[in-house]
Amino acid sequence: MTLAVRSETAWSFWGRLRAAAVLVVLVACTTPVAAAGCAGRNLFPTLAPDQVAALDAAVARVPYANGLHWRATRGSARIDIVGTYHFADPRHLDTVERLAPLVAAADALLVEAGPDEEARLSDALAADPSLIMDARGPTLPERLGPRDWGMLSAALGDRGIPPILASRMRPWYVSMMLGLSPCMVRQVRTAGETGGLDHLLIAAAQDADVPVRALEPWDTLFGVFSGLTDAQENDMIRAALPAARQADDYAATTTEAYFAGDVWRIWEFGRIDAYATSGLDRAAVDEQLRLAQDQLMDARNRRWIGPLTGAAVDAAGRGKGVVAAFGALHLPGDNGVLRLLERDGWTIERTDP
Repeated sequence: MTLAVRSETAWSFWGRLRAAAVLVVLVACTTPVAAAGCAGRNLFPTLAPDQVAALDAAVARVPYANGLHWRATRGSARIDIVGTYHFADPRHLDTVERLAPLVAAADALLVEAGPDEEARLSDALAADPSLIMDARGPTLPERLGPRDWGMLSAALGDRGIPPILASRMRPWYVSMMLGLSPCMVRQVRTAGETGGLDHLLIAAAQDADVPVRALEPWDTLFGVFSGLTDAQENDMIRAALPAARQADDYAATTTEAYFAGDVWRIWEFGRIDAYATSGLDRAAVDEQLRLAQDQLMDARNRRWIGPLTGAAVDAAGRGKGVVAAFGALHLPGDNGVLRLLERDGWTIERTDP
């Protein structure tokens, strides 16, 4: 499943809420992270021609694979939808400037998690470390063996987490941290939040006295991985380790794809790269990605449709629309938010500038 976390970290479930709130808990007990600047490179130009052809074909099969800004309408109800990137980038400022009037005129801004949910998650983690730490079961060195533990402890050390702390972390949380590049970790620790588009749009809504509503409860994270076996949890970590060494490159690659509106390409890039570097066979890679998509995106997308459409219908009664902002990877696909709305009778229009 963790093969998908590299892109999910920045674009969806992990990035804004989970990275910011969880790192608040860790910051007091982690070692310093080197202060070097971000030096990632875009990996798309490194692909061989056959890999590019496979990537193009995979993206072409997915509905709504490209585009960040959309409008869904049904009768007088309207939802303006923004696919977000959860980490800081100066290019977000142009987006916010363009969208701020739309947000100010909206009945509400709907996001994955708002300030109240962030605060509740942060408080819960501070009060109950067992949410991310396992003090009773076998340690990660015992579960993974010397070779994989050595790779893991080095990767987490790059992210400021000492081995003694890392050894007791829950595997899903370790996988999340591997998906965050060291540069992302520095950004969050320096700013106290991710500085991503979600936070900027929430600030614009608050400035305009527009209500901010969450699409899901604060504790959604903890139910996502509850059904995994020990073997699946161990594989999450092992699958993430090869790419963790290139995490800054993945961050750069994801960022460039995002601002090009090429949403699904980074997901399929993760698949092609995993075929080559993860040590798993193709069937295992595809199964992990299927599990990740089912649990991190598709199931959540289906749960969001009711809150999205209900808010839009209520707003229409007041002569307004709503704005929804969430990770861009929730937009594409047969089970993406756009196709689900379309099946529910909404007309979908791309509104990218």
